[in-house]
Amino acid sequence: MIKWITKLFSSPSKEENIDNMKPEVHEHQKNNIKNVSKKYLIVGLGNIGAEYVNTRHNIGFKIVDFLARKEGLDFQTVKLGSLAEYKFKGRSFLLLKPNTYMNLSGKAIQYWLEKEKIPLENLLVITDDLNLSFGTIRIRKKGSDGGHNGLKSIQATLNTTDYTRFRFGISDEFKKGKQVDYVLGEWNAAENEALPERLELASEIIKSFGTAGLENTMTSFNGK
Repeated sequence: MIKWITKLFSSPSKEENIDNMKPEVHEHQKNNIKNVSKKYLIVGLGNIGAEYVNTRHNIGFKIVDFLARKEGLDFQTVKLGSLAEYKFKGRSFLLLKPNTYMNLSGKAIQYWLEKEKIPLENLLVITDDLNLSFGTIRIRKKGSDGGHNGLKSIQATLNTTDYTRFRFGISDEFKKGKQVDYVLGEWNAAENEALPERLELASEIIKSFGTAGLENTMTSFNGK
């Protein structure tokens, strides 16, 4: 009886004191902790098939391929495309090459956004642009499709133009009526020589998008 009374009125043990000192974690704080590691969908637009590998229209594929090789990543065949995961500074970048051909790119993007529960603001679409001189970079958080079939598909499928696109200039050095031949043509000798430096810059843009944020990335890289 005396032992029971002594235990009742005795001070808590060291272990109990430590537990009582732990700060209370509220639900919104738990959510913030969960969101520290963010996931991004980086989509390079292009067409599948050996005949398209070195074409101007496939610059999106070429950029994500470059980053994957640089970081020793392998693409795996998945539903509606090929996918590689790149982890950098607490972020997870899913590099996607849709296998739907350019005109149905939106289908693959919608599927992987939903499957991985990636918010639209964490989507970056890499595409060629005839209205920019070769290698020029333009990053925008929204905009029109500019006549690009891949962007048309994305806009129609996602029902919005509010997604970030990274446009890579391929210039418009083609004769009247030869646009398709030019876009689906291969890089010339001068372009091939300049591409490695441009691809290196493009890989830095991808990393900046996830770590520094869109606004800082636009400020740092637009026009370069």
